[in-house]
Amino acid sequence: MTSQVDDDELTAPKDPEADARMTIWEHLDEFRKRVIKAALGMLVGTVGCWIYKEKLLHLLALPYRKVWYEHFPDMKFEMQGLAPADAFSNYLQLAMTGGIVIGAPIIFYQLWAFISPGLYSREKKYIVPFVLFSTTLFLSGVAFAYYVAFPFTFNYFFTLNGKVDGDADMLLISRPTMEHYLDFATRMLLAFGFVFELPLFITFMAIAGIVTPKQLVKFSRWAILGSFILGAVVTPGPEVTSQIAVSGALCLLYFMSVGISFFVAPKPRAEDAAEDPEKK
Repeated sequence: MTSQVDDDELTAPKDPEADARMTIWEHLDEFRKRVIKAALGMLVGTVGCWIYKEKLLHLLALPYRKVWYEHFPDMKFEMQGLAPADAFSNYLQLAMTGGIVIGAPIIFYQLWAFISPGLYSREKKYIVPFVLFSTTLFLSGVAFAYYVAFPFTFNYFFTLNGKVDGDADMLLISRPTMEHYLDFATRMLLAFGFVFELPLFITFMAIAGIVTPKQLVKFSRWAILGSFILGAVVTPGPEVTSQIAVSGALCLLYFMSVGISFFVAPKPRAEDAAEDPEKK
């Protein structure tokens, strides 16, 4: 009997509740340390991006410039500043956004390190896949916004420019300020980066037992509907292919999450399955 108990204790996952409990002040101190380390990683990336700020601005404005010259081939593209310090503050905003993108692995690692004390030992081994997976998803979302969402969105915006009601004497041209363009572009990049974290978020809920793979499959019809609604909001206008591209990517992310959940979700115990036939 004693041997059996010892074997069970060795094979059972270590309950986080069995670890030494931390006080609220210790949690806050740990949180502060993790935030500082994540901020340092972001700071290093920000400094690096500041050195190449002009190249980054040229790269970020490229999708807009391309569409600009398609609609106004004879007009020079320019960005305006409305205040003496606009160039500095806008370059700083661009560098900080780049710092977030470059520092993503460090930020995600610090996030995992903060929540890992509350996990079982079998769940803590996911730290390397978590960092790699979350960083890859985030960068994929940024790339998707730049190469897919930007061209579709800017093309639609430019269809609203030009002659107003066919009147050649009334011409509408959107000349962007540096501030407004960077606000729009950086928010789109970060928004898509975080939206692409959907599989990771659902994976965590599956690991924690909050949702089951069967529940995710049943909810798929609503996920598809929500993806197309969000796709229509992110890519306004009558251009259907842009909505399909964005909505299709969101649907793919959701079903990727469903597939992963089948592997990471805890298996129901035999006694639970006997009590609830639906878990079989």
